[in-house]
Amino acid sequence: MMIEGFTALYIFMLSAVAGYEVISRVPVILHTPLMSGSNFIHGIVVVGAMIALGHAQTPIEQLIGFIAVLLGAGNAVGGYVVTERMLEMFKSSKDEG
Repeated sequence: MMIEGFTALYIFMLSAVAGYEVISRVPVILHTPLMSGSNFIHGIVVVGAMIALGHAQTPIEQLIGFIAVLLGAGNAVGGYVVTERMLEMFKSSKDEG
């Protein structure tokens, strides 16, 4: 079943508003653990983008799919880099040497 254009736009807008409302209510103290735990979701996004790219038929669909894979991969890598840097802040000086 193919989703019509306006239905897809409605679902996107609804998910954007719901996501913003959920994220804006997260306390600051929970932000880092939640970001660390949600890094696996970025991997799922990359897999979804690769599947969409695999189904692309026109050059514009292929371009959009390639950009989606590129941005999703960058988001996943960046999430792990930031998480690692944040976890280093909690190490004591005795643990380093």
